Amino acid sequence: MPRTLRAISFDAAGTLFHPIRPVGVLYAEVAARHGAHVDVEALQGRFQRAFGAAPPLAFPAAPAPEVRHRERAWWHAVVSEVFRDIPIPDFEAYFADLFETFASAQTWRPDPAALPLLRALRGRDMRVLVVSNFDARVRGILDGLGMTPWIDAVTISSEAGAAKPDPAIFRVALSASGLAPADVLHVGDTIREDWAGARAAGLPVLLVGGADLRQAAPEADVVPNLAEVGSRLARR
Repeated sequence: MPRTLRAISFDAAGTLFHPIRPVGVLYAEVAARHGAHVDVEALQGRFQRAFGAAPPLAFPAAPAPEVRHRERAWWHAVVSEVFRDIPIPDFEAYFADLFETFASAQTWRPDPAALPLLRALRGRDMRVLVVSNFDARVRGILDGLGMTPWIDAVTISSEAGAAKPDPAIFRVALSASGLAPADVLHVGDTIREDWAGARAAGLPVLLVGGADLRQAAPEADVVPNLAEVGSRLARR
């Protein structure tokens, strides 16, 4: 970790907050409201495959007024693939309900250490950034979870025109905040998007995760939880 830092950059979903139940469970719960009863494990696997195969949630050539429409269309394609060959009485009504469900802060829970860490960073005059491959709904989620007062800037892939692991999204965030790569520590939970992407942009990185993450990326600096991120910073 560098000796001088001016800001901490956080991933959003999976780092600062988490779904209240697994995605497959939430998809199935909404489907049940629309008359479709689907195996949870099947939905979880289908979602992981569809999400992993989707193109980046980034629209570099899109005029700003079209970005919200393209975000929704991107998710419509993902969910359509999840439910390919699975009958649902009214897919469009289901998708609209699902999209709004995941826009609600009630569908997410803050990481237990997130708010204390954000408050502590503000108390140390550290700037807080969010760099996320989520869409614009992330701002309402952060607000609903009480994190917005402690965050200085949010950069999302759909607006930046690049999605992690493309280092360009980090460059957009740095440029908007007037920061250099060495000024900012990035904290995330994925090897490909967070560790590789931030390092490619020149940022130091801390990953949050368990032994499986340490085994998959032995060269990465991994801490077990967000609370340990705070402890690391306090010991600097």
